[in-house]
Amino acid sequence: MTAPLVQLQDISKSYRRGTQIVPVLTNISMAIESGEFLGLMGPSGSGKSTLLNLIAGIDQPDSGRLEVAGIDIGGLSEARLADWRASNVGFIFQFYNLMPVLTAFENVELPLLLTPLTRRQRREHVEAALALVGLDDRKTHYPNELSGGQQQRVAIARALISDPHLIVADEPTGDLDRESAEDVLRLMQTLNADLGKTIIMVTHDARAASHAHAIMHLEKGELSAREENFRP
Repeated sequence: MTAPLVQLQDISKSYRRGTQIVPVLTNISMAIESGEFLGLMGPSGSGKSTLLNLIAGIDQPDSGRLEVAGIDIGGLSEARLADWRASNVGFIFQFYNLMPVLTAFENVELPLLLTPLTRRQRREHVEAALALVGLDDRKTHYPNELSGGQQQRVAIARALISDPHLIVADEPTGDLDRESAEDVLRLMQTLNADLGKTIIMVTHDARAASHAHAIMHLEKGELSAREENFRP
């Protein structure tokens, strides 16, 4: 059998608040197979975003073992971790995190500027990514000229541009109206089904979570059993 893409074993994480140590995650163990679309739910302060940041290599655990694609990312140096993130993880955020002074094309191109690709190769990659999210006719538009749903699609194109193994999405529909949110969620399902992208999505919205293959809940730093989303 193929090993899971993501494996966590007894992961714990706490933060210091003044002189107090505040535990956030306690002995979390889970496995996520390649090609899954997993929803992570829980109340505010439950540790959802912390868990996502650990899996994405943005933060590191206090204890336990965390492997992604067979690499123990908890043991990497900051420099190696940054290189690993750039090659293996695509990020989608609630508030898009687009550069307002750059066009849609330039925002998507940003991660490629640190690669050895030529200008022509970068252009081909960016145009393909924007076409995939249905925005090839908006590439010269600035963020303030795009709707919230269009801005999130630009952010998704940027997340895809390095062809990552894993896409992590932190409340990707939290700032969108219902129709735009549905469009973004359907796009994420397409990326999962057609491109085989593994997606982990943090959300507080049960409607958004219903688009995932399965849901897991975090409550007071502890992870619940996996719930499958059955589809007709």
